[in-house]
Amino acid sequence: MEPMFAVRRKQLIEEAEIRPEVYRGMLKRLGGFLVPFAGGMVRKEQRRHLQNYLEGLISDLERKNVESIAYLHDEERRDLQHFVGEGKWSAERMFDELTRQVGVELGESDGVIVLDPSGFKKQGRESVGVERQWLGRLGKVDNGQVGVYLGYVSRKGHALCDVRLYLPKTWSSDRVRRRKCGVPKGVRFRTRHELAQDLLTKRGAALPHGWVAGDDEMGRASSFRCWLRERGERYLLAVPSNTKVRDLDAPTPEWSGHGARPKSPWTSVSQWSAARAASDWVQIDVRDGEKGPLVVEAVKCRVQAHDEERHVGREELLFVTRVRESNGWKLDYYLSNALPETPLAELARVAKAEHRIEDSFKRAKSEAGLADYEVRTWLGWHHHQALSLIATWFLTCEARRGEKMDTGDHRPADSFVGRDTVASAARQEEAGLAASCD
Repeated sequence: MEPMFAVRRKQLIEEAEIRPEVYRGMLKRLGGFLVPFAGGMVRKEQRRHLQNYLEGLISDLERKNVESIAYLHDEERRDLQHFVGEGKWSAERMFDELTRQVGVELGESDGVIVLDPSGFKKQGRESVGVERQWLGRLGKVDNGQVGVYLGYVSRKGHALCDVRLYLPKTWSSDRVRRRKCGVPKGVRFRTRHELAQDLLTKRGAALPHGWVAGDDEMGRASSFRCWLRERGERYLLAVPSNTKVRDLDAPTPEWSGHGARPKSPWTSVSQWSAARAASDWVQIDVRDGEKGPLVVEAVKCRVQAHDEERHVGREELLFVTRVRESNGWKLDYYLSNALPETPLAELARVAKAEHRIEDSFKRAKSEAGLADYEVRTWLGWHHHQALSLIATWFLTCEARRGEKMDTGDHRPADSFVGRDTVASAARQEEAGLAASCD
């Protein structure tokens, strides 16, 4: 290895802060964990790259990109770049196995499938799918990429299972950029809702569920809600605060005896909520939060909503939650095709499941390098996404393992220890692994 690379690797090792599981067989468990995912990798070098890349993703390197991970393992950067960016292995096969495992380990009959677009801010215009577009988690239009993710939530836990890259319309006819980024010829423009439909069609059967949930980008399209209804899926989808509805539970306005009988007026869901009396709201203890029990107030009613062409849609259930914050109330609005008698507590559980996927994104980005990629191609983007979601699932499994063990045995996967202890323990395990291979 060139001297400059050796110096850089030393710096990366010193800044790494690896979790305690590494010291107690975590790397060996990772090797066994990866066996089902390595089934499509016939070459020894590919399996080694897979192990090294995952080890780098679950470490605490400041930047979990190919360069940092390669230097950490005293490996040629170009070899690892080729594995991620051009390697002949199937990300789809990885997602198949990941989804299967999540369904087996976390599956419950009333589990919740969550469909959620997530954006990554990126500079320039050369990376696949980069465009000025709505990046939901930033809450603004900016230059970046968007993936539509499928997550799963049950009482046992939560995980991200699959993703589709959203390719903006401007890319559909840009042959130069498509060819440069290796976009397959058969890939055409599809809306984010169409990508979500593809994910649910492909993965739904492997994930036991009783609900489909999503944010207000998913819920704003009545055509998507109609598609779910026709598939027999029960949904609870967030909608924007300006969504127009007609309250079907409100008293019918008095009829003058002439003309058509009057109906309840159209109003936005935010205006409808503001008109509720304090006694209409019901307190629900949803689950334990970081600062104690999480209590929300909720209300529901039967409504009709306008579709995109301003036609009156089918009857739906409007569900609204609010949480008191320092500057007032924070409200969330949902539409559902659930039966009107569905308990508020059940609707609240599903609504919070949609928010729990945020925890999965947080872990994937902060602990498994989901947003640290520097690949530009279609293949490289999907490869990195698959490996990062697998790394996140491994950390989730380790956390669940820690919860089942006595606290005196070792601490949970989310705990940290000092850097000096990390370096010492990591060297000991590396030495042990090296000795076992001799």
